[in-house]
Amino acid sequence: MRWPKMFVMLVSVYSGLLILPQLTFAQQLSVSFQLFYDELSPYGVWVEYPDYGYVWIPNGNPGFSPYATDGCWVYTDDGWVWISDYPWGWAAFHYGRWDYDNSFGWFWVPDNEWGPAWVAWRRSPGYFGWAPLRPGISISLSFGGEYRERNDRWIFIRERDISRRDVSRYYIDRSRNVTIINNSTMIVNTRKDNRRNSTYIVGPTSVDVEKATSTPVRPIAIRDSDRPGHRLSDGELQMYRPQVMRKNGNGRNPAPSIVKKLADLKPASERSARNQQREVKPSGNNRKVQKMESREAKPSVRRQREKQSPTVAPQNNSRVGKTSQPKTSQGTKSKKKRD
Repeated sequence: MRWPKMFVMLVSVYSGLLILPQLTFAQQLSVSFQLFYDELSPYGVWVEYPDYGYVWIPNGNPGFSPYATDGCWVYTDDGWVWISDYPWGWAAFHYGRWDYDNSFGWFWVPDNEWGPAWVAWRRSPGYFGWAPLRPGISISLSFGGEYRERNDRWIFIRERDISRRDVSRYYIDRSRNVTIINNSTMIVNTRKDNRRNSTYIVGPTSVDVEKATSTPVRPIAIRDSDRPGHRLSDGELQMYRPQVMRKNGNGRNPAPSIVKKLADLKPASERSARNQQREVKPSGNNRKVQKMESREAKPSVRRQREKQSPTVAPQNNSRVGKTSQPKTSQGTKSKKKRD
């Protein structure tokens, strides 16, 4: 009879399905650059830039610096991950690289490799530091002596402050960068992601951070999300990180729906800062710190804060044609904290 044989075949196939490992969402889903073009358009402008092709410039924020403004470091199974407060942070801080234009400020060049953060790391006695890796710079090249990122692109903090959720309050003033860099060495800890066929820098080791903070450092797990964005809660980081293809499924090259000309783009100091709303809510510890600061502030100080306009005036060093990047507004605060 054929029925017993067919029954055995069905049982075999079903058993095989149970044995096969279940693919994660990120393994199952494959998207193209079109996702970046569509998802980031509400928060900035796409332009065609020489040598890079389509690049994205976030809406105006004169004090903005990638991996420095509105975010923090979280230690995970994949190393130190930069968690951004921006709704577009899941893309621009984990795929692609950042570069700087003297007129238009920072711009993002998309790429298809996911990483916890595309930055170079340094360690100086008592300090950790990081700086965005420029487009086209390989991981191995960034470790070599011939690769020197501009001194003012580096952010340094004391070792004990790296895991703070309000890390931007503890940045060392950049006027001290040259001295710190001259006494520093590159952090070369890397990890190869065989599933994604990519290699990235994971940052300081947990052992080094534990010695500096006198606190155990336990990595949190990253879970793949099914929609753009990220969420940190209950000791778990949910993050959207699909496999990204350069071309659409039909083989055509994707493109932004609206591309502005560089000649028509306003300088960073004149562009609107709209749509820069936060993505990640502060953790419970962060809310406690904010409440304590509010209670400790004198009534006169609170009234003065309430009267201040929410519009931030452009810094003098963010004018068009300035040859160095604008400093973050947090840099001035770090000096007070350091003392």
